[in-house]
Amino acid sequence: MRAVIVDCAIYQDGRRTDGPADFSDALDEARANGDAFLWIGLHEPTKAEFDLVTSEFGLHPLAVEDALTAHQRPKLEVYDDSLFAVLKPVVYEPESDTVTTGELMVFIGDSFVVTVRHGEGAPLRAVRGRLEAEHEVLKHGPTAVLYAISDAVVDHYIDVAAELQVDLEELEAEVFAPGGGDANNTAARIYTFKRQVLEFRRAAGPLSAPMERLAGNGVPFVHEHSQPFFRDVSDHLARANEQAEGLDRLLSDILSAHLAQMGVRQNNDMRKISAWAAMAAVPTMLAGIYGMNFEHMPELGWTWAYPALLALMASAVFGLFRLFKRRGWL
Repeated sequence: MRAVIVDCAIYQDGRRTDGPADFSDALDEARANGDAFLWIGLHEPTKAEFDLVTSEFGLHPLAVEDALTAHQRPKLEVYDDSLFAVLKPVVYEPESDTVTTGELMVFIGDSFVVTVRHGEGAPLRAVRGRLEAEHEVLKHGPTAVLYAISDAVVDHYIDVAAELQVDLEELEAEVFAPGGGDANNTAARIYTFKRQVLEFRRAAGPLSAPMERLAGNGVPFVHEHSQPFFRDVSDHLARANEQAEGLDRLLSDILSAHLAQMGVRQNNDMRKISAWAAMAAVPTMLAGIYGMNFEHMPELGWTWAYPALLALMASAVFGLFRLFKRRGWL
């Protein structure tokens, strides 16, 4: 069981204290102190490993199923003995231009916090370290942990949105540069980028409702004076969602503009091909007529017929060239 426990500690009066090694005894001690709580962090536990935690902390079986299965939408559920929240941290990898999401489940109850992490995107180690340095915040108990985790996840959303914005500006410059790059590759990059923005929106968008609910009144196991802090998180989340929505709209516009550019280029190419074909058609027609080898044909006996025909071909081609050049076809 210790293999999946990332950290386990008792916090009293905003400070970390040494407690029993067994989390069951640690929970009893935290409840006995009254103003203390236990925070246990788990990483991808199996059902057998999590059964011990479930029975000891009295977690609801539906919430336990969600925590073990993962692949959940961000949400907030209230049960008789605990509050269950799901968050989806995101990580952006600039080298591959990909957005990956993890999953973070938070159980809050009587004198305890249980966090379950799936994937590598959860900033729990940094959150725990920052909270342990901010004793006044940690005094608010399990609510402070939920707020700090939510704040860290949402702040990282804003950072990722800013990185996506920078990459989008580079992609936009490439699309509208002279020549526009390789058509197929550019379209593929735009579509791939749109998929990354969609992955980001799937993580950030559904979290709005849980944050608004926490910013309101009457949520069990949440400190009564925590609403302003969760409202601040909700405001930051709204900004991140607005950025993601703007990125998605701009990507759609860039894709439409790119396709329009491709259509214009294809029309230009077709006009050039048509112009050259027209210029080639005139001498081909004259050569075809005089290549039919009939005995009685006009001009066959003329001394200057051959150079005159060549001059006529050249004049016709040159005239067509000037015409197409003036109209912008060439």
